[in-house]
Amino acid sequence: MNIEKLLLHELKAGYQWRPESNAWECLVCSKYFEAGEVFSFGGRFFEASRAIQLHVEEEHNQLELLLDSKYNTLTENQRQLLKMFQSGKTDKEIAKELDLSPSTIRHQKFTFREKAKQAKVYLALYERMLENKGKSEDDLIKIHEGARQVDNRYHITEGEREQVLKTTLISREPLVLKVFPKKEKRKIIVLTEIAAQFQKNVRYSELELNQVLKSNFEDFVTLRRYLIEYGFMDRTTDCSEYWLK
Repeated sequence: MNIEKLLLHELKAGYQWRPESNAWECLVCSKYFEAGEVFSFGGRFFEASRAIQLHVEEEHNQLELLLDSKYNTLTENQRQLLKMFQSGKTDKEIAKELDLSPSTIRHQKFTFREKAKQAKVYLALYERMLENKGKSEDDLIKIHEGARQVDNRYHITEGEREQVLKTTLISREPLVLKVFPKKEKRKIIVLTEIAAQFQKNVRYSELELNQVLKSNFEDFVTLRRYLIEYGFMDRTTDCSEYWLK
């Protein structure tokens, strides 16, 4: 789920409209519901815009997915409270269950509301800054969706990216490596370029994946291992199919 590209209502809903595919896409499992088709749920048929809603409701818990996001910095107690608030329980019921006073629960509700206001203002300021700013070599590169641990390894500017690619690639088209780097940041930069050769929502056999990677670098097994390890790709348990995350 690439949060950076999503609108707030899409993030809350768990799906988005993809005009290039004329379809609704689930943000969790990437399943498509093409406009004009009908889909069966519980013995009834629904058009795509309603079917995607039912799919998310029945197959995924959107609140849990947001709570489990690497961008969620709430404490475990705060996560528990949010789940209780969503369940519709009263402040007294929650207080009794957690052995707290109702006033403590009300204070936490107030805190959540104030944090939401702060987040809206911060988002508006950040987006306005991006709108008024031209592209620069100091811009940070985008973090890939499957990144498992976002830390200072991902503090990479466009200028750094270009410099690393100049020193590690023989050519960009076709993509051919001189060497696979040992430093973490450099690995991420090179793996990002390698992953860009594959299409989203397409499953590749191990043979198909290996053929592409062999054209990039002789040690294609290392490339394949790091694409999985760094969360660029995922695979079936028997390693028969691979896909972008």
